[in-house]
Amino acid sequence: MATASDSHKIDMLHGSLTPRLLAFAIPLILSGILQQSFNAVDVAVIGRYATSEALAAVGSNGPLINILVNLFIGISIGANVVIANYIGRRNEAGIRKCISTVITLSLISGLLLLVIGLTLSRPILELMGAPMDVIDLASEYLGIYFLGMPFMMVYNFGSAIMRSMGDTRRPFYALAVASAANTGLDFLFVAGMGMGVSGVALGTVLANGISAAFIILWLMREQDPYRFSPRRMRVALPELRKMLRIGVPAGMQGMVFSGANLFIQAAINAYGADAIAGSAASLTYEAYCYFIIAAFSQATVAFVSQNYGAGQYERCRRAVRLCMVLSAVATLVATQLIALNSTECLSLFSTDPEVIRYGTMRLHAVLVFQFLACSYEISGSAMRGLGNSVTPMVLTVFGTCVLRLVWIYTVNARFHDFTLLLDVYPVSWVITGIMVVWAWLRMARRCFSRPAGLTNQSNQSD
Repeated sequence: MATASDSHKIDMLHGSLTPRLLAFAIPLILSGILQQSFNAVDVAVIGRYATSEALAAVGSNGPLINILVNLFIGISIGANVVIANYIGRRNEAGIRKCISTVITLSLISGLLLLVIGLTLSRPILELMGAPMDVIDLASEYLGIYFLGMPFMMVYNFGSAIMRSMGDTRRPFYALAVASAANTGLDFLFVAGMGMGVSGVALGTVLANGISAAFIILWLMREQDPYRFSPRRMRVALPELRKMLRIGVPAGMQGMVFSGANLFIQAAINAYGADAIAGSAASLTYEAYCYFIIAAFSQATVAFVSQNYGAGQYERCRRAVRLCMVLSAVATLVATQLIALNSTECLSLFSTDPEVIRYGTMRLHAVLVFQFLACSYEISGSAMRGLGNSVTPMVLTVFGTCVLRLVWIYTVNARFHDFTLLLDVYPVSWVITGIMVVWAWLRMARRCFSRPAGLTNQSNQSD
């Protein structure tokens, strides 16, 4: 079977797992950092060259943006699983149909998000109780930001195609160029032209367009059956149903998760603009470290789905164990280093002592325990790699979302303490992790009990 460009592709079916998992995950970690840097640069430039209200307006929009885009990001995970499984089974016709379906779907979803975001962003901000000195600027930022949604979806869905082939490097290269462009445009529009929040939003839109253009160009130059051709853009319903069966529950989990965070953000809003700005600065570092977990989660999905398609069940088990350990250790190291240098890290976003104080409180209450999230993220990704996306969704929604809402309206309502409000994160991570790991162990025992399928088990060492 023709393959993707060999210089960029990782063989997930053969050889020692640890170096391959690292080679797969490290570009994803760097890509996540660069993708998050779009918002981080926006926050930093606004914090330095505009008001604290403008900083709060840009920094507090993360949960709102996430709740609107996570459904479609989840569907891209479903695309990753289906294509990777076809690769493991050497199904060329299925790969071709999936790629044309995925690109078509990315354009449709981007346009839908554009309309939804422009229509609903201000009403949601009002429901969140955004302060009057913040809401107009936040609406201005979102009005421009959502113009780039088609570009963002093309990049994310196209990157899912490349991940399924074992290629995580080229999406990183695209983001590196886009990130540099975003930084330059932010300084030009804000520091040079005084455009404020509209300037950073416009810079992000243009940068997203650059990354999307790279992905489309590379896919158009791929070898068959991975090549994308605009003339063959269509939706193959059987492949779409498979993607949706896995992707929609993952996306719904992300949406509900972000919805719960909207309620937490609304609770944070009650502490004022300094708390909003400090929390937004701290949240940037949480997002950076979370991309370590996300990278190994995506590695889990790709390696499990390909090897499951090839019948290499023991290799699936080892990949999950290694991803769990590698992600937890790497996340723990990163979060502790940031927490130990909290003042210096937060000073990059603001020099206001109150903003730094609130940001430090969040770093010490949330960030240092973030490695606990590896338990449910890796286990849930392993189940998705086997085609089960509903179980991790249900358990994660209950453990992280329902519990957080109960916490807000009981513990926080009674004591109204900023640190106590944030303690819900580590508590929910522990409870969710126990449930999802237990579910994965049961599912693995059931799915791997039958004889291996298409190929013999791999005997390579970890």
